Amino acid sequence: MNKIIDGKAIAQQIKDECREKVAQLKDKGNKFTLAVVLVGSDPASTVYVKNKKKACEYIGIDSLSYELPEESSEEELLKLVEELNTNEKVTGILVQLPLPKHIDEDKIISAIDPNKDVDCFHPMNIGNLSIGRPGFLPCTPAGIIELLKRSDIEIAGKECVVIGRSNIVGKPMALLLLRENATITIAHSKTKDLANVTKRADILIVAVGRPKMITAEYVKEDAVVIDVGIHRDDNGKLCGDVDFMSVAPLCSAITPVPGGVGPMTIAMLLSNCIV
Repeated sequence: MNKIIDGKAIAQQIKDECREKVAQLKDKGNKFTLAVVLVGSDPASTVYVKNKKKACEYIGIDSLSYELPEESSEEELLKLVEELNTNEKVTGILVQLPLPKHIDEDKIISAIDPNKDVDCFHPMNIGNLSIGRPGFLPCTPAGIIELLKRSDIEIAGKECVVIGRSNIVGKPMALLLLRENATITIAHSKTKDLANVTKRADILIVAVGRPKMITAEYVKEDAVVIDVGIHRDDNGKLCGDVDFMSVAPLCSAITPVPGGVGPMTIAMLLSNCIV
């Protein structure tokens, strides 16, 4: 029988561990403040920011919120980032993505002090990850590693296929799996005979950005399937990149949407905030 990986429960474990660690560090005089910057009023981003602030409150760290109008200039945002970089009370900076089209995301990410880059998007932090240096870990990929480990799923020696090559999930996901001694294939929109590639996977991680794209024909029996996508289907219900109903019966373990990978992203952000 397949196992449904409970991301909510595992994320709660991590938040509780963070809460305990914060209490211990506060006793030693350490304080943490996360500055969250939101530009515009994208509904999904607004919800994410609200959830991040609630999570900070839960584990006992301070948060500052900066909500800028949609028409704010790139220069205004860069100025705010620099102010936060030099503010000694601010220990972590998060600029919520996506940004309005007139603002260069790469320029903003590169402007954040790498030592405060809790999203782990800065090129220096990604470089450290790629050569195995300690530091921040990208939140969603790190959350997936925790989901696997805390579900007693062996990674070392397994054949893992990651569908998607984004800087946020696909590429760092491959690096983290490699760190765990997996054998990695990255598949993407130009991959020929995708189903033939994915059916080799002991662990299949899907971050393709297309609702219910991965059906049973892409998955081998007893594979572990991790679904990173989140969408609304034609009936307005949340769904992922994986067609859960057709794939779940084949798997030894699978993440649901919602309640799988999603909660882990904020949990790992909190972990980064208290590194």
